[in-house]
Amino acid sequence: MPYLFSTAEQQKEMLEIIGVNSIEDLFDQIPGELKLNRLLEMPPALTEMELGSHVKNLVSSDPGVASKVSFLGGGIYDHFIPAAVDEIVSRGEFYTAYTPYQAEASQGSLQTFFEFQTMICQLTGMDVSNASLYEGGTAVSEAIFMSMRVKKRHNKVVILGSVHPEYQQIAKTYLEHLDCEVCIIPTPDGTVDIDQVVGALDKETACLVIQQPNVWGCLEEVEPLVQAAHDVGALAICSVDPISLGILKRPSEYGADIVVAEGQSLGIPHQFGGPFLGILACKKEFVRKMPGRLIAKTTDRNGKSCYTLSLQTREQHIRREKATSNICTNQGLLALRATIFMSLIGPEGLKEIGDRSCKNAHYAFEEMKKIPNMKPAFDKPFFKEFCMIHDGDLELLRKKSLSKGFLIGPTISQFGNLESIPEEASSHGILFAFTEKRSKSEIDSLLRIMTTELATV
Repeated sequence: MPYLFSTAEQQKEMLEIIGVNSIEDLFDQIPGELKLNRLLEMPPALTEMELGSHVKNLVSSDPGVASKVSFLGGGIYDHFIPAAVDEIVSRGEFYTAYTPYQAEASQGSLQTFFEFQTMICQLTGMDVSNASLYEGGTAVSEAIFMSMRVKKRHNKVVILGSVHPEYQQIAKTYLEHLDCEVCIIPTPDGTVDIDQVVGALDKETACLVIQQPNVWGCLEEVEPLVQAAHDVGALAICSVDPISLGILKRPSEYGADIVVAEGQSLGIPHQFGGPFLGILACKKEFVRKMPGRLIAKTTDRNGKSCYTLSLQTREQHIRREKATSNICTNQGLLALRATIFMSLIGPEGLKEIGDRSCKNAHYAFEEMKKIPNMKPAFDKPFFKEFCMIHDGDLELLRKKSLSKGFLIGPTISQFGNLESIPEEASSHGILFAFTEKRSKSEIDSLLRIMTTELATV
């Protein structure tokens, strides 16, 4: 439908009804020093043909990850995406996937989200999943608030220092105006010392937040960590890489109470940093404290299967002070992508992806250790990603690698000055990730380039 702007007469009528003289009066509450007070410096208008050409030139100037060989890590990964994912989600009935308020008219979307929830439960081993959250970082914070509601503890949260620094920062921002201590446990060896965790946990702690594999790629000893949380009556929140569950234990097997994840690796491209997909699943007894919305399957009056919104716990649906979350929509289109991806890949495909990624990473790790002036940051088991230390100019190394068609990183320094790991790793560490898409020839080419370029960096 074309956009029809309001006429001057219609604007005047609306202003009279709300009791102001001009549109500018609506912005009186904005301090004068914050107003631009001039017209925007816009370029001259272009014709449709000229604009199309201009946008095409802008796009071609930065073709993105697709034109490079990606070894990028740090939470976003270059996994294979079957062509059917793009083909299906581009259909008109799916492309505008949104919160289905009219259940009777939204059976297709509701069924899709129900299938998504089912697959996430099968993937994680948990009892119930919601119909998605914003992305992995805010999913961690939503899980923290959920644990506070479940345990009725609001004074303390313990987070491992090996949880993604951006996830930590989001959690601190969410909790900034609450009287809640956020305790970060250092991980100088790449994984946490269980004794330090035990010492930090107490009867005031609402939850312990773990990442598996952690942000440095290392594998934590999750079972004793979960048990330590349970010993003081706290919940164990585990943030996982969904792909890793093809070969690693499911969170339900080591007793996690709430599982969250970034779903980007499930059929979602890099897309310049987002939007992505937040995943949250939990034990059945916590379902009424879960944020977001839950899709349920039932039968209609004719006995046929149908779907409906079962739980909607946002402030728009219930009294404001009793809302569990202010989630304003779900990532419907991205949840659909993940659903299609998981249905196409299946359990055996996920296992194969995980196995290939793991083998690629371990081959590269052993070879990279042979490169002069390059050493591992940590001596711990890992899945598909690891951190290396180089005392030279890492940004220059990244630029030189990029000029040869290879994307590496991020550097650890991009996350800021981290106190949870040694200064050497914080200042001179760089992440490398290896997915099933990377061939041996691509890995060997990267190793050759690094060997050559490190001699001059």
